[in-house]
Amino acid sequence: MAEVDPADDAGELDWRERAVSRSLNAARSRAEERVQRFLDAAFELIDEKGSTEFTIQEVVERSKQSLRGFYEYFDGKDELVLALFEETVREALVDIRTAVDAQSDPLARMRAFAVTLHEWCDPIESPRKRGRHSRRAISEFSMQLAANYADRVRAALRPQTRLLRELVTDASEAGAIHVADINGAAALVQQTVMYSWFGNRLVERPERKVDAETTWEFCLHGLGA
Repeated sequence: MAEVDPADDAGELDWRERAVSRSLNAARSRAEERVQRFLDAAFELIDEKGSTEFTIQEVVERSKQSLRGFYEYFDGKDELVLALFEETVREALVDIRTAVDAQSDPLARMRAFAVTLHEWCDPIESPRKRGRHSRRAISEFSMQLAANYADRVRAALRPQTRLLRELVTDASEAGAIHVADINGAAALVQQTVMYSWFGNRLVERPERKVDAETTWEFCLHGLGA
């Protein structure tokens, strides 16, 4: 009886695994494309309406896909808005890291973080296109979602929070700031910058609005610089 060479079996398994992998990768690519079309459609509707007051049917029609296809990827509108929020946070983090990495001084790096984050949280003050859609306010999304999806909001913001903690740590170790609690200081800076836009919405006179530089100066003094 002829013996089977283990190498032959291994080669066959490798071929099958490669074939399955190609199939799965193709299916994943198609799914990612469909999901992105839903996200792009929702962003376009927000651009037009100036709010998230759109319907699932509007998103489906704008994306030229089916309602059944929508529910294959999202449980409902809240799940879609969460996806928009997470996408916006990722886009913001890319810009923030780019601004931070362009600086070498610890305080300058922290300022770059604060100013860039402020612009993303209040895009009306610094309108800018990002890809195919206008930049959305991550703070508005987070306030809308935090009550029912606090864990998802925290998870989405975690990379941004970690980066800020690193910057606060570096500045503290360099003696540029003086804080007793790194995590607490980072949280206060992040919250102050992200939600200063809300106060600006309540100010009647434009000259009294708090801009990014003013917000950063306030944080700087609070950090004992």
